[in-house]
Amino acid sequence: MYRAYHRPLLTFVMRLVGGDRLWAEDVVQETMIRAWNSIGHLDTDGDSLMPWLATVARRIVIDDRRRRAARPAEAGEGPLEHLQVADGMESLLRSVVVTQALDALTPAHREILRETILRDRSVNEAAEVLGIPVGTVKSRTYYALRALKLALEERGVLA
Repeated sequence: MYRAYHRPLLTFVMRLVGGDRLWAEDVVQETMIRAWNSIGHLDTDGDSLMPWLATVARRIVIDDRRRRAARPAEAGEGPLEHLQVADGMESLLRSVVVTQALDALTPAHREILRETILRDRSVNEAAEVLGIPVGTVKSRTYYALRALKLALEERGVLA
């Protein structure tokens, strides 16, 4: 069966796939596999299996085109060559500027920010650790944040 229908089916499929021989051979092979799997349902005593084979091949080509259209196009390596990669310099500079701004604060303000913000302690926890009243922690935190904001603005971080 394969030998009798291979050449005419390949010629037909080559027209369907625009001359892409590799794709056409894949379609013919898949068509023949489906014919082999359906051999019990085919009328092999009839004039020709070519109409059935052509229909199956055409449907395989349509399915292949739909599958290719549903998949996004591959970009290749070109766009990745010009992609900027973060080198960590920005975060290093930011940490240097923040450290300098913290150094510009009074020791009491640095201490309160270290406990409340850097160590993520609540006002009550910071008051207990520092041994000062809760109200003092709240006011120092408020004024320390204002002083830090001013120190950062002086360094051009916040505008």
